[in-house]
Amino acid sequence: MQPPREAAVIRAPAPAPAPLERYLTLQTGLDLLDQGLSIFDGDLRLVAWNRAYVRLLGFTDDMAYLGAPFESFIGYNARRGEYGPGDPERLVAERVAAARHFAPHEIERVRPDGRVLRIRGEPVPGHGFVTLYSDITEQRRAEQIIRSHNAELEDRVASRTTELQRSEERVRLIMDSIPALVAYFDHRRVYRYLNRGYHDWFRVDTTRPESVSARVFLGDAVYARIKPQVLRALAGETQSLEYELQTCDGRRLWVRTSLVPQRSAEGAVVGCFELTFDMTQERRSQALLARAQKLESLGRLTGGLAHDFNNILTVVIGNLAALAEARPADPALGEYVQPALDAARRGAHLVRGLLSFARRQPLQAAAVHVGALVDTVARLVRRSLPETLRLDIDVGEVPLWTWIDATLLEQALLNLVLNARDATGSEGRIALRARRAHLDAAEATPLQLSAGDCVCIEVEDDGAGMDADTLAHLFDPFFTTKHPGRGTGLGMAVVYGFIKQSGGAIDVQSAPGRGTTVTVWLPTAEPSPADADSEADSEVAGRPAASMGLALLVDDDAQVRRVIRRSLLELGYSVLEADDGAAALSLLEHTPDIALLLSDVVMAGGIDGRAVARAAREGGRARAVVLMSGYAPGDLSLQTDFPMLTKPFGTAQLAQAIQEGVR
Repeated sequence: MQPPREAAVIRAPAPAPAPLERYLTLQTGLDLLDQGLSIFDGDLRLVAWNRAYVRLLGFTDDMAYLGAPFESFIGYNARRGEYGPGDPERLVAERVAAARHFAPHEIERVRPDGRVLRIRGEPVPGHGFVTLYSDITEQRRAEQIIRSHNAELEDRVASRTTELQRSEERVRLIMDSIPALVAYFDHRRVYRYLNRGYHDWFRVDTTRPESVSARVFLGDAVYARIKPQVLRALAGETQSLEYELQTCDGRRLWVRTSLVPQRSAEGAVVGCFELTFDMTQERRSQALLARAQKLESLGRLTGGLAHDFNNILTVVIGNLAALAEARPADPALGEYVQPALDAARRGAHLVRGLLSFARRQPLQAAAVHVGALVDTVARLVRRSLPETLRLDIDVGEVPLWTWIDATLLEQALLNLVLNARDATGSEGRIALRARRAHLDAAEATPLQLSAGDCVCIEVEDDGAGMDADTLAHLFDPFFTTKHPGRGTGLGMAVVYGFIKQSGGAIDVQSAPGRGTTVTVWLPTAEPSPADADSEADSEVAGRPAASMGLALLVDDDAQVRRVIRRSLLELGYSVLEADDGAAALSLLEHTPDIALLLSDVVMAGGIDGRAVARAAREGGRARAVVLMSGYAPGDLSLQTDFPMLTKPFGTAQLAQAIQEGVR
C-alpha cells in the first residue's frame, strides 16, 4: 500500500505594502538620489523635497518645510547675491512672476562655491511643478552619499511619518516625473514598484510590477552581467555598475545602476532600491574630450616633426632642382636625380598633410555659401560613384554661410563622401546634408565649441560601419583600414585638423553593420557683398612687383639659406644673410635700402622672425617683408599680417609672396 501523498501547499502572494509604507519606502529612495528634487504646488508652496535639494542650493535646513513659499528661497538667494547686482526685491519679483507660468525649462547655473548645477523643471499636471537639480561637476558622488547616509535616512523617515502622509497616486506622479528608472524589489527578487521609465524604455506593465521579469526585458546576456551584483546587494552590499542595454525601440544606451539594500529594524535585508540613469551622452562627451586631448598632443608632436622635415626637404629639393637645371643633358639625370626629386616632393606633400593635421597650414578663408559648395561636391563626386549607389543631397531652403577656406572644405567633403562610397560598396545610400543647428552648453562643451548657432554638415552612409577600436584611431595620422598602397592614412587626419583650425568640430558615430555618420559643425557667417571679392582681387593683381635690390635672408639653418639664396639670386636680388634674429636686427639698423626681408619664424636665440619683421615694417627699413616656416606654434596665418611661405617652396611661390609683401 502506497503512503498517502503529501497535500500541495498553496502559498498566497505576499500582501502589497500599505500606502503609507509604500510612500515611506519611495521617499527613502528619493533621498538617496544624488539629484535634488523640489515640488511646488499651484500656489508656489513647497509640498515635497529631498536632502539634495537643500544641500545643492545651499539652503539652511529650517527653510525647507511643508508649505514653505517659493518666494522665501528666491529671496534668500537674491540677498546673498546669487543673481548678481540689482535691487533684491526686483530680482525676486521677476523670478516669482516667471515661475507662475509653470513653463518647462532646463538651464545650467554656476553657484558662488564654484559648483555647476543643471536645473530641469517640468509641470506636473494639476499638481504644480517638479524641479530636478544635478551637480554635474561631481557626477559620481551618488553612491558614496547613499552609503554614508543610509542609516540617517531611516531615522529621518521615521521622524517625519506624520507630516509626509500623501496619497499613493501623488507619489507615483512624482516618481514618474524623474528622468531615471526607479524600482524596488523584495528579497525574493520580485519587483514591487516600477516607475514610468520602465514602460517608456521596455514597454512593461508598471501597474503589475510583480509580473515583470528583468531577464525578459533586459535579455539573457545583460541579465547574466548584472545578476551577481543584484545578489551582492541582497546580501547587504551597496552596488554600482555600468553596462549597455537595448530599449524596445532599438536604441542602445549606456546606463549606470545603483543598487541600495533596504534593511528591517532587525537589520535583515528585506529588499533593494534600483536607480538607473542614462549615461550615454556623458560617456560620449568624455570620449570626445579624450579624443580631442589625444589629437592635440599628436598635433604638437606632428607639427614639430614637420618643421624639421620641411627644413631637410627644402635643402634636398632645392639642390636636386638646381642640379637638374644645371645639367639638363646629363644621362644620369633621369636615372638618379629625377626619381630622387620626385620622391622628395612626395615627402613634401606628406609633410603638408601633417601640417594640416597639426592645424598649421595657411588658410584662405572667406564667407562661403555652404549649399552651393555642397552642390559642387555632389557634381564632382557623382562620376566616381556606381550607378547603383544612391546619393541624396539636402541643403534646405535657407542659405547657409560659414567663414572658411572653400577649396579645403570642398576637398574635405569629397574625402568624406569617397570614404562613404568605399564603406558602402556598389549598392546602398549616401546622404550629404547641410542645415543650421543650435548647440546648447551641454552639447558644445565636449566638442570644444561655444554654445550658439552653427552650420551642421552630415555625411551619412548605410555601409559596413566601424567598431569601437577603429573609431578610437580614426583621426590618427597614418591610420588606415584600406589595403596597402590605396591610401596614406592622412585623409581623416587632414580633415580633422582643417575643421579644428577653422574653428569647427567633427564627430563620427558608427557601429558594425549600422553605417556611419560624420558630422561637421562650423561657425556661421554673414554673406559678403557680391563684388567685394572681385575688387579685392583687382587690388592684389594691380600691385607692382617688388623692386630688385638688396635682400636680407634670415634663417638659423645654413643649408636652408643656401638653397633659398639661390632662388633670390634668380629673382635678381643681391643677398645679405643672418643666422639669428639679433644679427638680423643689427643689419636692419645699419644697412640702408633693404628691398626685401625674408625671415624664418622659429629661430634659436630668443628673437623670432615676427619680431624681426615688425622691426623692419615699423622702422620702414624694408620695402617688402615675407615670413617663412616649416612649422610655428599656433595658426600663423591669423597671428601675423605678413605673407607666409611654408617650406619647402619654389622660386615662383617666393616671387608671388614678395609681391604680396610690398607695402
